[in-house]
Amino acid sequence: MIRARNKRMGRGEARAALAFLAPSLIGIFGMVLLPTADVIRRSFFSAMGNTFVGLENYRAIFENESFRLAVGNTIRFLLVCIPLLLLLSLATALMLYRRKRLQDLFRTTYLLTLVVPVTSVVMIIQTVFHKNGLLSALCALLGSTPQDWLNSEFAFLVLVVCYLWKYFGYNVILWLAGLAAIPDSYYEAARVDGANEIKCFFYITLPQLGGTLFITGVLALINSFKVFREAYLVAGRYPNSSIYMLQHVLSNWFSNLDMQKISAAAVLLMLSILLVVFAAQRRMDRKKEGA
Repeated sequence: MIRARNKRMGRGEARAALAFLAPSLIGIFGMVLLPTADVIRRSFFSAMGNTFVGLENYRAIFENESFRLAVGNTIRFLLVCIPLLLLLSLATALMLYRRKRLQDLFRTTYLLTLVVPVTSVVMIIQTVFHKNGLLSALCALLGSTPQDWLNSEFAFLVLVVCYLWKYFGYNVILWLAGLAAIPDSYYEAARVDGANEIKCFFYITLPQLGGTLFITGVLALINSFKVFREAYLVAGRYPNSSIYMLQHVLSNWFSNLDMQKISAAAVLLMLSILLVVFAAQRRMDRKKEGA
């Protein structure tokens, strides 16, 4: 009797949980899974979605020079920005962690860059880096020739600085949360055994920050694709070739209604991001198993 009653109670709880989850599950199915499945289907069909063309759409985008340029610039941007962001924010978090007064001083400014409107950020970029902006005026005072920074190879550095400035404080908060989760007893035991600060960092701090590194790395990867807004508003649909990113290609194809190309590129982008995330997750799990 007791076992049967417990089974009925378990079924009732399962039905109640399913009822509460149903709105979210329906939303995910209708707004995420179905559109994703449709995009995958379209990537194997012609523009109108009636004729199966196999991998022809994928071959077409790989033969497109603009797509190859955009992919190269995007990979270059990721390889430069993500390591810089993680290293700079971690170094800052380590300096602030033992200094509570500095944490209180900067706490209100950590996320300020995330709430600044994009239009304001674009105005600041144009004010500083325009051909007639502040930086060119400074160059003129120093006897150098003013440049149109946003229409030269320096545009890539401008975009990197913009990305670092915007997400630096957010990553500092994540690192500080990870540092706060490390028990002080680990460091006390290590110092009793004669370990210095460098050994404590490499043998205690870094291994304990593995989960935080995974989260900050994934978020940095996702946020790196959002910098397109600033690049688009500053330089338009066809910026300098150094900052012609993958999002520019997708936006221009969408304007031309090249749905088959957009679908194929979106599938490749989705698979690339999932592969990177799963590889990082697998690597972190192996380290935990080894530990």
